[in-house]
Amino acid sequence: MQSKSNNVTDYLKELPEDRKIPMNKLREIIIGNLPNGFVEQMSYGMIGYVVPHSTYPKGYHCDPKLPLPFINLASQKNFIALYHMGIYANPDLLEWFVDEFPKYSNQKLDMGKSCIRFKKIEQIPFNLIAELMRKISVDEWIKCYESNFIKQK
Repeated sequence: MQSKSNNVTDYLKELPEDRKIPMNKLREIIIGNLPNGFVEQMSYGMIGYVVPHSTYPKGYHCDPKLPLPFINLASQKNFIALYHMGIYANPDLLEWFVDEFPKYSNQKLDMGKSCIRFKKIEQIPFNLIAELMRKISVDEWIKCYESNFIKQK
């Protein structure tokens, strides 16, 4: 479910009551642990953390007018979703996350290519998410992105 909100504050205000506390906590964890250089903004109708054009002028290859996406956070109909492009693009990071998840949660890991779904909001492994946020710097993400998604001439 994409929001039509123009800013993060409005997005958070429109959340259902049962989602406000976990979404705000996830946002605080992301902001508090994400390496410097990523910028928070609305992105694809979700809260996004991107590499701004001032750092990466080429932008996103699918639409160069957009900054390079990295993480999105969304309240979906049946779950809270954390979309992490680093997990999608970096097999070592994916393996680390899959191995670590059971140490932080007794729930079965529910994820797609870049999407980690939290259906039981009281079971969100906040400490693991904090650790995940610290794993990739802006420069490392740009290098990973270019090596995985940009065709070399």
